[in-house]
Formats: sequence, C-alpha cells, structure tokens
Amino acid sequence: MNYGRPNASAATGTKNRVQDPAVYSGICSVCLDGCPGICEIGKSSYRGREVLYPQPFGKVTAGATKEYPVDYSHLNIMGTCVGAVGMDADSDKALFTNVSTEVSLGNKHKVNLKVPIFTGALGSTNIARDNWEGLAIGAAISGIMVVIGENVVGMDPKAEIKNGKVVNSPELARRVKTFNDWKEVHGAIILQQNVEDARLGSPEYAVEKLGVECLELKWGQGAKNIGGEVKLNTLERALELKRRGYVVLPDPEDKVIQKAFKEGAFKEFERHSRLGMVEYEGFLRSVEYLRKIGAKFVSLKTGAYRIADLARAIRFASDAQIDLLTIDGAGGGTGMSPWRMMNEWGIPTIYLESLAYKFANELKAKGKYVPDIAMAGGFSLEDHVFKAIALGAPFVKAVCMGRATMIPAMVGKNIKRWIDDEKLPPEIKKYGDSPETIFVSAESLKAKYGKDFKKLPLGAIGMFTFCDRIQLGLQQLMAGARKFAINYLDRSDLVSLTKEASEVTGIPYVMESDMQEAERILSE
Repeated sequence: MNYGRPNASAATGTKNRVQDPAVYSGICSVCLDGCPGICEIGKSSYRGREVLYPQPFGKVTAGATKEYPVDYSHLNIMGTCVGAVGMDADSDKALFTNVSTEVSLGNKHKVNLKVPIFTGALGSTNIARDNWEGLAIGAAISGIMVVIGENVVGMDPKAEIKNGKVVNSPELARRVKTFNDWKEVHGAIILQQNVEDARLGSPEYAVEKLGVECLELKWGQGAKNIGGEVKLNTLERALELKRRGYVVLPDPEDKVIQKAFKEGAFKEFERHSRLGMVEYEGFLRSVEYLRKIGAKFVSLKTGAYRIADLARAIRFASDAQIDLLTIDGAGGGTGMSPWRMMNEWGIPTIYLESLAYKFANELKAKGKYVPDIAMAGGFSLEDHVFKAIALGAPFVKAVCMGRATMIPAMVGKNIKRWIDDEKLPPEIKKYGDSPETIFVSAESLKAKYGKDFKKLPLGAIGMFTFCDRIQLGLQQLMAGARKFAINYLDRSDLVSLTKEASEVTGIPYVMESDMQEAERILSE
C-alpha cells in the first residue's frame, strides 16, 4: 500500500494526464511524448526548483496529504452514563455549558487560556503579515495565545539596525501592540526566535522596548527561504538579504528583482538556511539568558525529529525548567517548507505524542520536573483537541493550531472586502449582507464591546467565532465523557479502533477496553 501520491498535487499545481499512474513513482502509466508536462516532473523541467514549494509561494499555507498507518481518527472518544468528574452529579448542574475549558500553562509564571489552543508561529510571510490584525485581535478577545514567528525583524524593510542589533522594528512593534490593545486576563503573546533573531538582538528589543514577557526558542532550521512573501522594494534590500544567507526567489510582481535575476545578480540560487545545532550546555545557557533579560515565560518549539531528539527535547526542557514544550509532528501544515518534505519527512504526530507521553512518564517516575506540553501537527477541530490532551494526559495541556487558526482570520478579512465591493458569494450572502447577520457571534461581541465593536476587524470576529465553536464543541465532548474540566481528561477517555493503533498509543483496543469491569458487573 502506498500512503502518499508523488508527482501530482494541487499544492504544486501539478497533476497526472492519466487516471492510473504508477503507484510508487507517480509517473503516468503511459507517459506521452508531446504532453505539455503537467506532472511535477514535467513542470520541474521548466520551472525547476520553484516546484519544490507550494504555489504561489509565500501567499498560501499547505497541509501534508500523506496518509499514515495510524492517526488520531483511529482513536474514539468514550462517553459514559454514570458519574460526573469535577461537577455535582445533579443532572440540573451537570450541563455541558458548565464544563470548564480553561487551562493554565507554565512553571512559576502562568499563562491562562480560555480554550486550550493557540496559534502556530506566524512569521515573516505575506500571509501572516497581511492577516495579523485578525489573528492577533482574534486571539486576544478569544483568550488564547498567539505566536509571532521567527525572523520578523530580519524581514522588516523598515527595521533600524545599529552595530548589528535591532533598535527599532515597526513591524514587530505593530504586531505586539495589536494584540496587547485587546488583551484581557487570558492569553499571551509569544515571540519565537531563531538563529537570525538571536544575532539581531530581537529578544532583547522585544522584552526591553515592547514589553514582551514570553519568548520561545526553536530547534532546527533557522533562517527561512524568502521570496514572494516579502515586498522587496529595492534591489539593494534584496541583495542585503541574499548576503545574510537567504535564498531570494524572484517575485513575479517585482520587475526590478526579475530583471536582476535575468542579469545574474543572484548567481547562487541555493538553499542556504542556517541550522540551529542543539547542544545541552548551550541550550541551558540560552534559557538562562532569556530569563536574565526579563522573559517570564520561556518555551521551546521542536519538530518531528528522530526519537533520540525527542528525548533530548524533553530532558533538556526538564533540566532547564522551561514553562512549555511544543512538539510539532509530521502531517501538519506549512507556509514555507518544501512540499515533498512536508509529506515524507519526520515522525507523524500521533506517534510522536505517544513517545512523548512515554518519555515524560519516565522522567516523572524519577522525580524530575516535566514541563507542560503542547502538541502540534495537523489539528483543526474540537475532537482533535480532546484526543491530543487525553492521549498525553497529564502532561499535554494544549494544542497548537497553525492553518486552522489562520483560515478564520482570512475568511473574515475577505468577507469585509466582499461586503464593501458588494460581491458576497451566494454561500455567505444567504445569511445576510452585514457583519451582524453573517457572524453568529456578532451580537455577543456587540454586547461586550459596545461602540468599540466597530473597531474589531472582521478577521478577528471570524477567529473569535471559530474559537467559540471549538470551545462549545469541546464542552459537549467533555460532558459526554462526564469530565467537567480539562485537567480531568485522561487516557481512559479514549479507545483504539485498531490493534495497530493500540500498539502505537498504548490505548486499549475497543473490544478489550472496560472488559474486566464489564465482566465484574455481569457476575455480581
């Protein structure tokens, strides 16, 4: 069985000419001389390295399409008709609306979330920058965390750099202020940093000048490829970025850069991202340094690396006493990574979480500190949140959602544009032609914010509406399991639908789960 389909994908704008391509290679079973080259191999014959990335580069997010032998759909949530954990068993009180979805993350400094989700890292791409208002304000009014991704300072064309360090970054300042202007009690803004950020002094600037309290280290790739996601308004700027180790892809809308490419100004069209190499003492020093400059909450984001690297992440995070470890598994989404890498690289999320649970348990058994853990990698809806937290309980406290939190902000932003242009799609217009009739949460937001409601961008209302749906859906699932607060979720709330899923996760096979209890009941 082939779990993926190579050589044809909507992500790269490619397809097969025939309906029955070769299973392993993805090449058409009959390759015709005269075909315009519509498959990935064919398109690569004239667009080359451009086809490595989802298109149009920098303006899309893309999610892996590979099917894995086991995923979260192989787990089912178990309900019960008896008891009520965390709530009076009185049926008048045990209502799903009384379920608490709040969580508290951190070691000494706590970050409280209304809903146990937060955004993926929203960095220097156009799609993150252009939707920031909706994303940041939406996160603030929803009471969740928003993560500013890596290298925002490095890609800010108006950033002021003196002696190699940033002294002013209007773009980073804008991002922080947008969130803080609407933040209440819950939620937080986290600034992620990579190698480039550290060299530019981005964390010091963020803490000292912008009042950022939460910083995140990232393991793995440092500086990202850049291209159409950045408005390179001068050739000098593009060449500067090239000298600093980036790949500058030609922006089809920028005639100056296009001309420079044709004339050979960028002779080395090579990937030259800096890689952050992990080392124990260096990691501990980095964490200590971030605390020294004023960070109250320090997190680590790591990816779908090999098992030994997961062990390193958990052990290093334990020894450094960090506040949160976010583990990002394969099968999620990207705004910048190569398409085939997204599908064929790393450990899938459910496998990674099962291993993380095992390692965290081992550390706990030895009396060592285990940081709060969040899982990322393909999550989008409330059942995913329930399953991820229950599978990793009591260590996993939240879920990081990348593309799923970007979509509401984009949809809301576009609804505003369609209303203004009087071009609402029929699927939306059937609900009305104003924000109050289109968004089901509009009235509750108007009641809360009064005249300030009109200051809310529709992207933020879209994100709030999505988060509200996640919260309500989670409350319903938890009430069905008779668990009335997040901290009561545990592995007994799940069953495996296949023996293979049980082997991977350690969650009992559905036909064996509760069997001892069932036999006891029948024998009494």
